[in-house]
Amino acid sequence: MPSILGANEIKATGYDVANSVRFDDGDNARISKTFSSAGNSDTWTMSVWVKRSTLGANSSIFTCNGLGAGAQKGTLRFDSSDKISAYVLYAGSAWHYITSEAVYRDVSAWYHVVVRCDTTQGTDTDRLRLYVNGTLQTLSASTYPDQNEDTFFNEAEEHQVASLIDETEDFDGYMAEFCWIDGSSLAPTSFGEFDSDSPNIWKPIDVSGLTFGTNGVYLDFEDSSDLGTDASGNSDWTATNLAATDQCTDTCTNNFATLNPLVNFNSGVFSEGNCAITYGDDTISTIGVTKGRWYWEAQRTNTATEAHFGIGLSKGFYSATSIVSDGDRLYTRSGATYFSAVSNLSILTFGSNSGTSAAVGNGDVISFYLDLESSTKNITIKKNDGATPIVNVDLTYSGAEPIFAFCRMNSGCSSSWNFGNPIAALSSANSDPNGYGSFEYSTTLNSVDYYALCTKNLAEYG
Repeated sequence: MPSILGANEIKATGYDVANSVRFDDGDNARISKTFSSAGNSDTWTMSVWVKRSTLGANSSIFTCNGLGAGAQKGTLRFDSSDKISAYVLYAGSAWHYITSEAVYRDVSAWYHVVVRCDTTQGTDTDRLRLYVNGTLQTLSASTYPDQNEDTFFNEAEEHQVASLIDETEDFDGYMAEFCWIDGSSLAPTSFGEFDSDSPNIWKPIDVSGLTFGTNGVYLDFEDSSDLGTDASGNSDWTATNLAATDQCTDTCTNNFATLNPLVNFNSGVFSEGNCAITYGDDTISTIGVTKGRWYWEAQRTNTATEAHFGIGLSKGFYSATSIVSDGDRLYTRSGATYFSAVSNLSILTFGSNSGTSAAVGNGDVISFYLDLESSTKNITIKKNDGATPIVNVDLTYSGAEPIFAFCRMNSGCSSSWNFGNPIAALSSANSDPNGYGSFEYSTTLNSVDYYALCTKNLAEYG
């Protein structure tokens, strides 16, 4: 199927999506509305851009109550097999639904999902259709509505974005450009297009001119104080358990790095859109680089005094068996790490110990400046923006393998990672020289500029 704006790929676009919302399934975060009157329940369209954080569990994109209390619920979701399903009504003794054949497990990528319904169609396969990145999906299972049959959606009932009503199947990840169209079955070309220079890349277009219908909504997430603001001109929806810090600039037109739950060697628990982790032997960032100058931050967030907190770099991908330990020092055969033994930060550079150490406590913000442009290649690490770096070493690096941000922790430790979309309010917000990301400290070091790990910067510098 066509590729999208993945972690290492971006193209120029005439339309830029500025904001997304980060949903954490542990918060029961949602955006909802109970329609005051029924709309068109046999003809409608849902369109949304999503970036997943959790895999292998039912994860609701959009749901609605059935007709009456205790009735079955309609849901558009990722299922526990990482396929996309649309369950639109329960009639007789069976669901009417469709499920994709393809699975969607790329936590570094944005997907564009369109579900269009028109039960007035004479051909059953035209009554309910699913598209991903502009392409009609082959289905692994389907039971279509009867002709002219009403669905659960668009009735005078509660509808929720990112949550299954009264259930625990919440969405975990990022959403952008959520559109609900009442009364029209629209093709994906109403919401996106293939790039003229790279025809395999699907990108968003401006949807503000669409006719959304009586119960329609366009959530562009541009108002951080009210993430349920309806940009279509209809009445606003209600945001629940969402804060201003859940508004992100990680979008389908500028994709930011996060931690990677697919690299998880000891049952680490990821949260906050994969920007926080509790206990996990090893993980890396979703974006790796071979050149350029890059900046990110990490913060130890627990109070345990005996918890090890490892931070630094990984050179290329590696397996759990590639890691060996020597006392309080950690070695990776294929990468470099900086390892905190209890509260001291010890530095190891591509397998050789430099002997550097520094105290790292709960709440300390660690800044990383990775320079792959200088002749020596260098990593500089600062704590709380101190005048003297706690780490400043040259790297033995040929550029043959990408370098990733690296994290290793043991039981009792937790940390947050800011690649440009912080999970908590900052005391001072600093963007990179291109205006991307929001960081606690400056991305400029010794008059040299460093950049956020995002696809717009990758296209220009990496």
